[in-house]
Amino acid sequence: MHRERFFTLSASCPDRVGIVARVSGFIAEHQGWILETSLHAEPPRDGEDIGRYFMRIEIRADSLPFHLSELRERFRPLAEELEMEWKITDSAVKKRVVMLVSKQEHCLYDLLARWKSRELDIEIPCVISNHDTLRGFVEWHGIPFHHVPVTPDNKSSAYAEVGRLFEEVRGDTMVLARYMQILSPTLCATYPGRIINIHHSFLPSFVGARPYHQAYAKGVKLIGATCHYVTADLDQGPIIEQDVIRIDHSDAAEDMVRYGKDIEKTVLARGLRYHLEDRVLVHGNKTVVFR
Repeated sequence: MHRERFFTLSASCPDRVGIVARVSGFIAEHQGWILETSLHAEPPRDGEDIGRYFMRIEIRADSLPFHLSELRERFRPLAEELEMEWKITDSAVKKRVVMLVSKQEHCLYDLLARWKSRELDIEIPCVISNHDTLRGFVEWHGIPFHHVPVTPDNKSSAYAEVGRLFEEVRGDTMVLARYMQILSPTLCATYPGRIINIHHSFLPSFVGARPYHQAYAKGVKLIGATCHYVTADLDQGPIIEQDVIRIDHSDAAEDMVRYGKDIEKTVLARGLRYHLEDRVLVHGNKTVVFR
């Protein structure tokens, strides 16, 4: 990827003639230098008259004669005319990612290693856990650790505290790095498209708890992992990324758990990167992912 600062316009709107011409013309009028463009037209779904158009455009920041705030204001009338859902982000502003974990450490270890090496160029303002198990490891990295216990009797107040901490540290994205709790509907509704989960199966197969053991009982020959956005419906949110690995009759459930950890780490890292780079556009319960 190029290293110069750039702005990313990601948008979707009802499909029509001339969308690309209007948007690229707007950028050209202001001497904007387009670095990368990704486009996709989705056909109409059942009950719809027209399809939907998706785009992601990177614009070299120093090619424009004004700052990001003015770019947004100048683009707004065109976006309203085209009935767009849109945003423009700045590559120079690091995304703030809050991680939630329980006792299993492999996904957290992997993400922190990528953060430490700057493979993931993000800020991690804190880690939140319903157990105290990983406090020492997290604090060794210089990251604040918050223990928020979750019990059947305190779920409402516990998730209110998670939301409060997320707001306090000005979080952009919440990552459930094998956080083995079901978030409250209120928390899911407050941050749509901003909470990412890694589920240890190839959804929609084997929803819920112990999916590797479910897969073993079914005698499947492929197991996988799924990175998806969190909604109030358990493991039903829009899918960002998936991968699989082949197994056979000689593999026990414990072997599948071990194999699966490698897939979980890579799928979560890829899915999070796509999200952070504004490569994921959500349409209903589906996503368009510009890789």
